[in-house]
Amino acid sequence: MDISIVFRIAAVGILVAVLNQVLIRAGREEQAMMTTLAGLVVVLFWVIHYISSLFETVQTLFQL
Repeated sequence: MDISIVFRIAAVGILVAVLNQVLIRAGREEQAMMTTLAGLVVVLFWVIHYISSLFETVQTLFQL
């Protein structure tokens, strides 16, 4: 696993947290929730390859 994916996830997390707080303070709770969901979707798209690889490894390990 490449360490850069961890840094990218951390950067997105920090950015989403800051945007979330700014939008909540501005009274835009709906946009804050959508920003959080968008950040989650972006990170899941990045991580889906690693999850697939994990399942393939488990399948090979247990010979399923």
